[in-house]
Amino acid sequence: MKPRPLTEREQTLIDFYGYCQLGMTPQQFYAKWQVNHEAIAFICSRSMSTVRRWFRRGKNYRRPQPSDLRHLALMDFLLEHYQDIPEQLLNALCSPKRNP
Repeated sequence: MKPRPLTEREQTLIDFYGYCQLGMTPQQFYAKWQVNHEAIAFICSRSMSTVRRWFRRGKNYRRPQPSDLRHLALMDFLLEHYQDIPEQLLNALCSPKRNP
């Protein structure tokens, strides 16, 4: 199957996304939503020990990766706008994994 060429509009969307500074720290997410560290670990696909280090101070502190900040910001967006997202779009974005 041959790849589809990009239109100018699609290239503009790629640029918009690539330059987007979307990010939310674990501390900001935790302060906004009533979640535990397990939920944050699940959202970011990280271990509990990694998430615990995000909340520590001193030598045991670990800085979240940019992808972690983006995951939390996207989850915040979905939580804020869940009611406004059409079910078909939500399913296309986050379809559940299916067993083969």
